[in-house]
Amino acid sequence: MYGRVTGVTVLGVGGHLVTVEAFVGRGLPALTFTGLPGAAVNDARDRIRPAVENSGLEWPLRRVVVNLAPGNLRKEGAGMDLPIAVSVLGATAQVPARALTGVAFSGELSLKGELLPTPGILSVAISAARAGIGAVVVPYANAMEAAQVDGLTVVAAGTLAEVAGFLKGTWKPPTVERHRPPATPATALDLAEMRGQHQARRALEVAAAGGHNLLMVGAPGAGKTMLARRLPTILPELSRDEALEVTQIHSVAGLLRGEGLLRQRPFRAPHHSVSVAGLLGGGAALLRPGEVSLADHGVLFLDEFNEFRRDALEGLRQPLEDGRVVLTRAVGSVEFPARFTLVAAANPCPCGYDGDTRRRCTCRPDRIQSYRAKLSGPLLDRIDLRLRIPRLTKEELLGSEPGEASGVVRARVHEARERQRTRLVGLGVTCNAHLPGPLARREARLDAAAERLLERAVESMALSGRGFDRGLKVARTVADLEGAQTVSETHLAEALSYRIGFGEQEGLERAG
Repeated sequence: MYGRVTGVTVLGVGGHLVTVEAFVGRGLPALTFTGLPGAAVNDARDRIRPAVENSGLEWPLRRVVVNLAPGNLRKEGAGMDLPIAVSVLGATAQVPARALTGVAFSGELSLKGELLPTPGILSVAISAARAGIGAVVVPYANAMEAAQVDGLTVVAAGTLAEVAGFLKGTWKPPTVERHRPPATPATALDLAEMRGQHQARRALEVAAAGGHNLLMVGAPGAGKTMLARRLPTILPELSRDEALEVTQIHSVAGLLRGEGLLRQRPFRAPHHSVSVAGLLGGGAALLRPGEVSLADHGVLFLDEFNEFRRDALEGLRQPLEDGRVVLTRAVGSVEFPARFTLVAAANPCPCGYDGDTRRRCTCRPDRIQSYRAKLSGPLLDRIDLRLRIPRLTKEELLGSEPGEASGVVRARVHEARERQRTRLVGLGVTCNAHLPGPLARREARLDAAAERLLERAVESMALSGRGFDRGLKVARTVADLEGAQTVSETHLAEALSYRIGFGEQEGLERAG
């Protein structure tokens, strides 16, 4: 007796189709898996038989062999429970074989036969649709995310018995509608609440307009965290492709909780004690996305930047440069998207008051040097905007006039992004920060005065090749905010003024 169905295993954020074959033959009752099953799939031996029997179905008291093809692909995740169980039902003729064609199955089973919420269902639905499969059977709790995929019939079931009834034609699944939550973030935060800090507010606008990374250095209480938490309120809305990618990552991580398509840009703020695996992703057996991937197309805020582990910070260099993170372990290698905007906040010294005009710094020079050395030159070179955040003045603290609202700033950011999208069409990127170096030099379009300033800045600020390119990208963004076709000396000067986080003010002054 033979049964065959289609399942999907999720590796990284991608789904891979698996042919699940069940053979029921002579021999002592046993369930054997072949085809490189992972730990969670091997655990299914103890779940599937009780789930079948508690669903009013029969488990064959014979030898059952289940093969998972292709054999060179490791099968991970409890989502293989349902296709394995259905393949056995097909092999014992408890469901018709013809009903198993053109349908993919995914879901974790409880001992009672219930279909439990399963991570990665959106990846399952996307891979099934790309393979030309017309329907997918998933747990009811995951139906909303699967429904986001066009051209796919979603069958939402709560139990294995309902799946069997659907295949036999005795049970009709409920209709699953695509839910579209409001795109505007439901938050009370607004940039208008920020007093003073005009340069920092401007830097935040530039970062949002061009997708640039930002480092703010200042004394405690200067407003660094307050600024960072308001960056999402001025970012443009997610496109549908971006929203699908964000939702897919959160689905794999098991963070959707029954939601459909995510429309709000992620904001992740891990504690400085986070491990390397927590920040970059990984795990002992099942590789999961880390904070850099959960912040994809959103904001990754690292407060107390100097206090993070050195190896964790150095691990940021690849995703900051490439927009992806590649994890290689003994169980295999996976790639996660990690195209985020980094916002980091740091104190200038251990006590936090180096350079402060009102409080004296109590740190020895060697301690200050050691504290700043925690951030390597190659890491800082990947951060486009670096600026000092001064202490608020008495007038700013006591003032009652609100700052510019997030909605007003977001409108300017949206216009600048649209200019970039139009100019960069066909280049594979949507904003200036993601331009490769040669393209950044081509797209900058400096006028004569800007070229002369850049020549002086290269020498006086000791710009590296990467720093040179990133300065041009920021200048291009400043020009886009003004709607200018070429980058002027004023645009470039503003861009260079954002590279003075740790002792670079003198070089900028020498550049003129």
